[in-house]
Amino acid sequence: MPRQEREDDRFQVSGWVDKFGGFINRNQNLWIKLGNRETRLLADTLADVQVRRPIYVTGLARSGSTILLEMLSECEGTVTHRYKDYPPVFTPYFWNWFLNRMPKSDAKPAERTHRDGIMVTPESPEAFEEVLWMAFFPDAHDITHSNVFDQSIANPAFETFYRDHIRKLLAIRDGHRYLSKGNYNITRLEYLLKIFPDARFVIPIREPSWHIASLMKQHKLLSDGERRNPSALEHMRRVGHFEFGLDRRAINAGDRDCVQQVTALWEQGRDVEGWARYWVHIYGFVADRLEHNPRLKSAVLLIRFEDLCQEPQTAIRALFDHCDVAGDDALVARWAEKIHAPSYYKPDFSDEEFDMIDRLTQPVANRFGYAEPRLRRFRGWLT
Repeated sequence: MPRQEREDDRFQVSGWVDKFGGFINRNQNLWIKLGNRETRLLADTLADVQVRRPIYVTGLARSGSTILLEMLSECEGTVTHRYKDYPPVFTPYFWNWFLNRMPKSDAKPAERTHRDGIMVTPESPEAFEEVLWMAFFPDAHDITHSNVFDQSIANPAFETFYRDHIRKLLAIRDGHRYLSKGNYNITRLEYLLKIFPDARFVIPIREPSWHIASLMKQHKLLSDGERRNPSALEHMRRVGHFEFGLDRRAINAGDRDCVQQVTALWEQGRDVEGWARYWVHIYGFVADRLEHNPRLKSAVLLIRFEDLCQEPQTAIRALFDHCDVAGDDALVARWAEKIHAPSYYKPDFSDEEFDMIDRLTQPVANRFGYAEPRLRRFRGWLT
């Protein structure tokens, strides 16, 4: 099969998913009502189901969040959204009831569209709760408004629906700990902690030059795929993925001028500088909130991608301990064996671009322990 044809297949959205997903997206209020109706019909089933100590993995894309999600999803009792939960995310119980009565397909693992070596099936964990956030917060991805959700935010309709939604997932999958991966939750930490005071958060972070290289690679891949497959662009919008591609949008972490500058740099093709300033914008916001909110800081575990690669057993054990999940030594060892620094791409920046990345990111990188000699050492991965 020609390479181009194989690449096109990665971005194909099946006809029924496209039509069904589009129908739900155009009728969100109806599906919210159906979700609430589902909750009422399941009153007896959900009576004893409580949301306790939910786990949130969140950070900029390409920081290692998916691999952390997959590790945690293998721990006893954790429950996540799965690929098969889309399109009818609003009514997970009845949709899974329906799927469980359909003939089982022998879906073989396939590399996800990111082309990063992660293999997935319909049963693999995935991020779909953004569909709910967008339905209740229509401006959630409007870059002209702050996307920061702190303790001052109140949306009782969402909070009730969201809590019931999680309870239904716990009931469907017979678990007791909800596990979420959502990049956009990085500016919602304090609101989530308000809803769930016992929540645990995991924030991956990555050395800026390698992180920016990965972000740029992914943006090109998604943009090319969406040009060839317009339905893929609509699909990404419906599921709430604006990190890359033809409708790329920055998260507004409370600095509108910075977001406007980042957007302008991207539009001018100055991606290296745009991504560097965006890295500073997001992780500077994180550092500030952790510094000013001790309660949030105690609920957060920061994991540097480089530490995960260099000392995987130590990092994985710290992850499991922070989240208080049952991850035995065999699980730690098995995942530690899989973890390694990326080998399928390398940053291809000029010396001037490297210097610019250092100049822009170093003040914030220092706050996360990335001293300048450490940055130079990680550049050794280039050789």
